[in-house]
Amino acid sequence: MREIVFDTETTGTFPDHPEPRERDRIVEIGCVEIINLERTGREFHAYVNPERGVPEEVVRVHGLTGEFLSRHRKFADVARELLDFVGDAPLVAHNAAFDQSFLNAELSRCDLPRHGNDRFVDTLAIARKRFPGASCSLDALARRFQLDRYGFDLAARKGPGGHGALIDARILAEVYLQLRGGREQRLAFDVAVAAQALSEAPIEYIRRAARPTPLTALETSAEAEAHAAFVAKLGPNALWLKYGT
Repeated sequence: MREIVFDTETTGTFPDHPEPRERDRIVEIGCVEIINLERTGREFHAYVNPERGVPEEVVRVHGLTGEFLSRHRKFADVARELLDFVGDAPLVAHNAAFDQSFLNAELSRCDLPRHGNDRFVDTLAIARKRFPGASCSLDALARRFQLDRYGFDLAARKGPGGHGALIDARILAEVYLQLRGGREQRLAFDVAVAAQALSEAPIEYIRRAARPTPLTALETSAEAEAHAAFVAKLGPNALWLKYGT
């Protein structure tokens, strides 16, 4: 099954503000492809010119200034490339309603079809069901699953500009795999494959060559006599008489 894990960075939180000039826009989008709960390595990433200013408090979160973004394409110029990458795959996002509202607002401005609720998978809802009462922010889940083991710099996310759509999508992809048991499923699959390979492989027994110099016996003569007396009591059919020395 093919799925797309994605994240957006924006100018704020109101994509449908009643005042058109105040409507917030997407400034960055990152997508990570997953097939059968495994990352394929295929990704989509784009910075987007929001055609408006970027508040300073938002810049402190993702580090993307209006000057920087003004040198990049508008959403209408990247929309077809994005949709071609996504295809008809389910869209996985953390707090999916937020990213869904921004994505659909941008698609509507381009006169493109909006995506319905059934298209989205919300990892926040999955995490809250699995860890009731615990913090289920993306950062909290990354710490819970110890994603620093996989090379993610979780400490850097606490500083100014520490968030980015592509890095967040990569982190979310790993979190999603953990929530869905993707790593454990892959381990089970590998064990099954290995077991099948072993069952089909011919078994070959190799006789070990005799030592050139026998080891020195450690038993005493008294111990040898006591053992011989014990074996004699077992009768003529004792296995020791057939295989013992």
